[in-house]
Amino acid sequence: MNFTPTELGASIIFAIAVLHTFCTAYFETLAKNSRSHSGLWHLLGEVEIVFGFWAAILIIFICFIDDLDTARAFLAKRNFTEPLFVFAIMIVAGSKPILFISTEVLYLLAKGLQLILRIRSAPSLYFLTLSITPLLGSLITEPAAMTLAAFLLRDSVYRHQCSKALLFGTLGVLFVNVSIGGTLTNFAAPPVLMVASTWGWSSAFMFTNFGIESCIAIFINALGVTLLFHRQLIEPNSSTKQVKIPLAVILMHLLFLLGVVVFAHDPVIFMWILLFFIGYTTAYPKHQNPLILKEALLVGFFLAGLVVLGALQGWWLQPILEKMSPTAVFYGSLALTAITDNAALTYLGSLVTDTSLEFKLALVGGAVAGGGLTVIANAPNPAGIAILRQHFPNGAVSALYLLIAALPPTVVAILAYRLI
Repeated sequence: MNFTPTELGASIIFAIAVLHTFCTAYFETLAKNSRSHSGLWHLLGEVEIVFGFWAAILIIFICFIDDLDTARAFLAKRNFTEPLFVFAIMIVAGSKPILFISTEVLYLLAKGLQLILRIRSAPSLYFLTLSITPLLGSLITEPAAMTLAAFLLRDSVYRHQCSKALLFGTLGVLFVNVSIGGTLTNFAAPPVLMVASTWGWSSAFMFTNFGIESCIAIFINALGVTLLFHRQLIEPNSSTKQVKIPLAVILMHLLFLLGVVVFAHDPVIFMWILLFFIGYTTAYPKHQNPLILKEALLVGFFLAGLVVLGALQGWWLQPILEKMSPTAVFYGSLALTAITDNAALTYLGSLVTDTSLEFKLALVGGAVAGGGLTVIANAPNPAGIAILRQHFPNGAVSALYLLIAALPPTVVAILAYRLI
């Protein structure tokens, strides 16, 4: 492997950042026990801050190793479309009318399921949130699906007194299902988007090669976790049901959501749409809740940091992928995606020339199957963390417990992709 001092330093900083994500709960504990520096420890305990913080350290490092112009040129070459898109789609998808119509549709489906199977509405609503919503990710994109599912779970599950097993078990299934739920089309999942144009993969191709397997894994995961925790699920209180929102307001929000999704690859346009959306919600505040600007900004900051740090990891990632057989690529990409963004991983894999179709399918399959193992494994994961984090012990999501909780649904995804 050939590398420059800058690349080596970037990889060391990246490794420290990955370790930092496993220590956020420790920093939150320090924040509670420290009076003079609690603000600093709390800042370092925010998982969304981690990669942005260490990306800043990397830029300072490049300035010392090379010079300021080199660091500036490095940043100018980075593509921040994905962080900007996630920022925009979180704000729109997390608005009150979108959540209202999504909840109403799921309640309707849950009632139908309740009548057919004669079960309580709480487990059926929980099951549908973890199954139908991730599949919507193939249409409205994975970040939007993650935002919707996280808010729905927050209101139906996380706001109540939950065991640690329910907290992390639900999160693990959510992350895995969203990661594989966007594979039915060629534009919704970041790791698929990175290779679809280069390899000429259409939505029909994605559905043929990943669709059935993904659907089976998603429903097995959702059913398994529902059966496991059904006794802990609390029936929704009808007395606290939201006030109805006019159809015209809902349609306007859906139009804004559609606009952001359609122009997902044109940051100038979708950010322009976002500004109009913010203006609209300000002009007509009656049926609105405060927009999740802070949460979306933190997630965008996290992903932007990942873009900066991940750009200099190709010197060791690409040679590893080049030497692997298709089977090794599947399991290798699954393991590697736990420590790097799966979209960056598939992008680097697409640079390897003269690869077989089996190699390509294995690379993408492993990357999406492992997308729930850590917060950095899949771009939408930080969005879920930002929305649900306050309901976890000490306001921090343990990376170790998340890894443990995500392993069973990940195994289901592996079996679906390798055996079906």
